[in-house]
Amino acid sequence: MHGSIIRPTVTCGCEVWVLEETIKDKLMVFERKVLRNIFGPKKDRDCTWRIQTDDELDELIRHKNVINQIKAQ
Repeated sequence: MHGSIIRPTVTCGCEVWVLEETIKDKLMVFERKVLRNIFGPKKDRDCTWRIQTDDELDELIRHKNVINQIKAQ
């Protein structure tokens, strides 16, 4: 869902964008929020729930974040 619906919508017209640091930061924050909503919290061994870290989310999407996709296009 993330790769087929949300990411193409967000990156529409990205070929003409100037990627400044503030825009990169906002895109990464948005992508993290979407991924945390899609994948939800993670249950630990001690039966407590926690929010997944950025590193865990990177592994789930195989390090293909929105900034790398924009640079590739």
